Amino acid sequence: MPIELFNQKGHQCLMFTDLCDEAGDVVQSNQFLIVDGDTGAIIDPGGNVAYGELYLAMTRFFPPQQLSAIFASHADPDIIASLDRWTTTTPSAKIYISRIWERFIPHFCKPGKTTGRVIGIPDAGLRITVGRSELIALPAHFMHSEGNFQFYDVTSRILFSGDLGASLVTGEAAKKPVTSLAGHVQHMEAFHRRYMVSNKILKMWAQMVRRLPIDMIVPQHGAPMKGAAVQEFIAWIEQLPCGVDLLTERDYAVPA
Repeated sequence: MPIELFNQKGHQCLMFTDLCDEAGDVVQSNQFLIVDGDTGAIIDPGGNVAYGELYLAMTRFFPPQQLSAIFASHADPDIIASLDRWTTTTPSAKIYISRIWERFIPHFCKPGKTTGRVIGIPDAGLRITVGRSELIALPAHFMHSEGNFQFYDVTSRILFSGDLGASLVTGEAAKKPVTSLAGHVQHMEAFHRRYMVSNKILKMWAQMVRRLPIDMIVPQHGAPMKGAAVQEFIAWIEQLPCGVDLLTERDYAVPA
C-alpha cells in the first residue's frame, strides 16, 4: 500500500516504499505518483524489479496509461531502468531528465521508443506544469550524479530530493516520517559521506532551499522528513564533510 503524503483539493502525492524484494540483493527505493485533477505523473519510477507492483498499485489511484510525465532525478538503474516498460505503458508521456543524460537513457529502451519524448532539463532547472499545479526541477548537481535534479511540488510544499536525505532502512520503516533528526543520522551519515561529492555543493544547496517553504523532504531511499527534521537536516548536511573532502593519496594507491 502506498503512503499518502498529501491530499487536498484534487492534488495528491503518493509514495511507494516496499515494491522491491528486500530479501534479495536489491536496494530499497521509493517511487512517487503525483495526481492533480485528471493529470498524473511519476517521479523516479525505479527498475524492473519495481515495475509490476508499481503498475498494479497505481491503478487504484490513476490509470497508468494516461500518465503525462515521467520525471527522473538522474539516470541510475534504481531510478529509471524500467523506462522501456513505461514507454510502452504510457504512449504519450514526456520524459524529463537532465540534458546531460538525455542521450544516454535510450540505452534503457528498444530503438525508437524515446524518440521525441525526452525533455532535457537545463542545468539551471525548469518549472513544469502538472495539471493545475507546478513542479520545480531544482539543481542538485553532484548530489550524487553529475546531472541531477530534485523536484519541488509547489502545491504540497514537498521536496522530492532524490539521493540527498537518503536513509538506509527497510521499506516498512520508510513508511514512517521522521520528525526529529536525533536517532536518524545513524541511518544517513555513511551514505552521505560516500555519495555526496563535496561539502561545497552541500552548502550551496542549503542556501538555495532555505528560500523555499518546505513542509517535507522525501528522498528516493528511506524515510521522509517533516516538521523540525526538515530544517535540522538542512543544517546538518550544510556542515557535513564528504566525498573528495575525505580522500587522500592512500585512496589512490596501486593495490598490493
